[in-house]
Amino acid sequence: MASIGRLHGLTPINNRFSAPTGRCKFGEFVDHVYLPFYRRKWKKSTTEENEGRVARHLVVEFEARSLDSLSRDELQALLDRKVASSFSVVDHLRWDLNQIFSMAVVEGYLQRNPAALLFTPRECRRAVTRIMAVEDVRLLFSVVEVRERLIAKLAVIAGMRPGEIFGLKWARLEAEYADVRQRVYRGGVDSPKSVRSVRWAALSDGLRSSVDEWRGLSVNTGADAWVFPSEKLSTPLSKDNCWRRNFLPRLLPVNLGWANFQVMRRTHSSLLNELGVDPHVRAEQMGHTVDVNENVYTKASFGRRLEAVNELEKMIDVM
Repeated sequence: MASIGRLHGLTPINNRFSAPTGRCKFGEFVDHVYLPFYRRKWKKSTTEENEGRVARHLVVEFEARSLDSLSRDELQALLDRKVASSFSVVDHLRWDLNQIFSMAVVEGYLQRNPAALLFTPRECRRAVTRIMAVEDVRLLFSVVEVRERLIAKLAVIAGMRPGEIFGLKWARLEAEYADVRQRVYRGGVDSPKSVRSVRWAALSDGLRSSVDEWRGLSVNTGADAWVFPSEKLSTPLSKDNCWRRNFLPRLLPVNLGWANFQVMRRTHSSLLNELGVDPHVRAEQMGHTVDVNENVYTKASFGRRLEAVNELEKMIDVM
């Protein structure tokens, strides 16, 4: 396996040589120059994800190769061979390669970046990005239990990420908002995904009633207690366990097994868009930029698109 993680703490390679050289091995550069620098920038969760991806897909391929021996065509060929992976994975690999070789140029190891013009193959498998119609949301809320209904409402109505929902403590549920200060990621408590993720997520009147209903059924509602605790009470509920044990058995019989937490959050943005809510308001509520909100999360329903083309036709008056 690649050497990532095995060489942490060793002297950076550009301190061991009098001058950087393109003959430096790809694996050595990644281990001793690239990763030590970017670990200072990345969150722990981002570091784990990026290191794992680079190790599995890039270092395993190029570890012993010198930086100056890798051409643009060879790097593109690697991406082409990865088309069976998801678009997201291959697109991240393209980004990884460009960042690694850009740093090699800046640090003086190379004169040019062979990854600068790489592209993500169009044949890569893209995830289906579905959203729920209003009728689907109503059905979802009607078939799950009290706890799961509140979790679903926090995702669909408040637009919260699953890690933020399961990371909530009672002290952070105020009268009109959820004070998002932490999240649960891969079983550990972590800070929110980004600076914008730290926010007050507004709670609707009905959602606050659902919070009160769950509060009345909860064993421990102390300030430091988890809103959604595991059976141990001292740890937060596992998102994956909750989905598998409590959501899916209720959703599969009504053909909503596809409506996972990501779909719920995407539905939040898309339904707010159909209500004509300002993009800035949607972005602030969800904790990201307007660009991400518009281009990643917001999807127009078929009904809204049909209405739009009919409005256009009427304007042109071709009937």
